[in-house]
Amino acid sequence: MNSVQGGSSRVPALGRLERFVLGWKAKVLLLLGLQARALEVFQDILRRSPQDLHALNSLGYAALQRGEHELAHRYFEQALELNSRASNAHFNLAFVAELLGRLDEAEQGFRSAIALEEKMDRAWYGLGIVLVRQGRLPEALVVFKRNAKLQPMSPFGWYQMARVHVDLQQPEEARAVIRHLKGFEPKVAAQLERETGLRPV
Repeated sequence: MNSVQGGSSRVPALGRLERFVLGWKAKVLLLLGLQARALEVFQDILRRSPQDLHALNSLGYAALQRGEHELAHRYFEQALELNSRASNAHFNLAFVAELLGRLDEAEQGFRSAIALEEKMDRAWYGLGIVLVRQGRLPEALVVFKRNAKLQPMSPFGWYQMARVHVDLQQPEEARAVIRHLKGFEPKVAAQLERETGLRPV
């Protein structure tokens, strides 16, 4: 495994207790809003314990927030190598791969996350987004329906479902989704009406 962090191999490895203490220090710094200092601690942990999953994930999330997607991808890739049976590890890498336009990789990552955690609604949503970008609209529709079933009160899957219906030239189905959204997310329903030009009939 190629470590993101370079540095000298002479840096003393962390013991379990020291790693625990440093991890808590980083968490406290994050809670205090001192992100830069927290990241320095995580980088120190990773330099001395390259297999620390918490440090890898924390640095990956931080890189993602800064828009450094390639760096985030490398951190999450290392985390997945260490923990390939974790659905979150597959999801994180797939999420960044989609941002980078690596759609085949993203699709496989979301599918792997779902295989490990069948009810991971955000992985279904991510997979649907990838399928739309690949032009596979009928498949995307099935996936967004699954997402909406898992999260019936979340507007995101319903919104995407309506958009796919429009793209498939199925206006009545899209109107049905909009009517459904009006029952719990009227603002999203109104937005869809404006974007699609569909009005109640």
